Amino acid sequence: MCGRTACSLAADNLRRACAYRDRRGKHRQPEWVRGERYQPSYNKGPQSSGPVLLSRRHLHQDADSSERVLMDMRWGLVPSWFKQDNPSKLQFNTSNCRSDTMLSKSSYKGALLKGKRCVVLADGFYEWQQQNGGKQPYFIYFPQTKDAMDKETEGDEEWKGWRLLTMAGIFDCWEPPSGGEMLYTYTIITVDASKDVSFIHHRQVRAGKGVAGMPAILDGDEAIRKWLDFAEVPTQEAVKLIQPTENIVFHPVSSFVNNIRNNTPECVAPIELGAKKEVKATPSNKVMVSWLKSSQEGSPQKKENDLPKWTSQFIHSPSPKKTSADVLQQWLGKQGQPAAKKRKA
Repeated sequence: MCGRTACSLAADNLRRACAYRDRRGKHRQPEWVRGERYQPSYNKGPQSSGPVLLSRRHLHQDADSSERVLMDMRWGLVPSWFKQDNPSKLQFNTSNCRSDTMLSKSSYKGALLKGKRCVVLADGFYEWQQQNGGKQPYFIYFPQTKDAMDKETEGDEEWKGWRLLTMAGIFDCWEPPSGGEMLYTYTIITVDASKDVSFIHHRQVRAGKGVAGMPAILDGDEAIRKWLDFAEVPTQEAVKLIQPTENIVFHPVSSFVNNIRNNTPECVAPIELGAKKEVKATPSNKVMVSWLKSSQEGSPQKKENDLPKWTSQFIHSPSPKKTSADVLQQWLGKQGQPAAKKRKA
């Protein structure tokens, strides 16, 4: 299942990282809706809020359905038909939605058939491997290009850096029976775990009840376009995009991430298995940990320019298959080299 994610970009940078081309081929950035509510985090769990992409037509009926907007929504879908006055009274977990039952369960079927499809954005997600004496957490994400951490961009220049993970989701809008503000919520669709990560966690069937595998990941702008453009791509065609992907990599992280209250860059920092759970001071990890910690120095409140510089995947083709070691080499820089240059103020 997908029970924890990280999304550390500030609101304006996240918007730039989601650059895309509309139906006419024009380069665009999605506009924020209620962007002031969004809070970056290295450790997001269900019932917290997070950023999603959706078609503008969901909010404006005369809009081009290929145009996208960003919205901060609560994780854990509350169906529009839910009649009680408090969404926390929902008796079942809707943070994940199994792909093999999403068209049969009433919680998701109505929203899905109405085209309420969204893309959930994250740096990556966490998964735990069951071991004797506990569970080992891993951070799972897209393969990165070699310039993912090498370039800084300002203004409207093309965003360079970490490639955001794009997960298929379903959203809905619930209105309190007694009136009040509309509540937008989402669920992440899950599929069987891919071969590469099946050793961490896989779907099992016990007494007729399935255990969710990994998120359904949309790899590349064409898949994202088809999933979001509900006016042009019917449900029957869109659901064909929901399948496991092999185009992901991962590394083990400290059990520090197990506590949802821990929200610092150490959550995503790699560790060496067999060592203590603290980050081991290898040359590569020292560079990464130094870089991660530098974003926290000076103030507990993260500033936009202090956050990691990720990138947009939306206007590029899917990345070629790479190993976890390749990604860390690109992410951390060559071993033995000094830490990255200081960022501009």
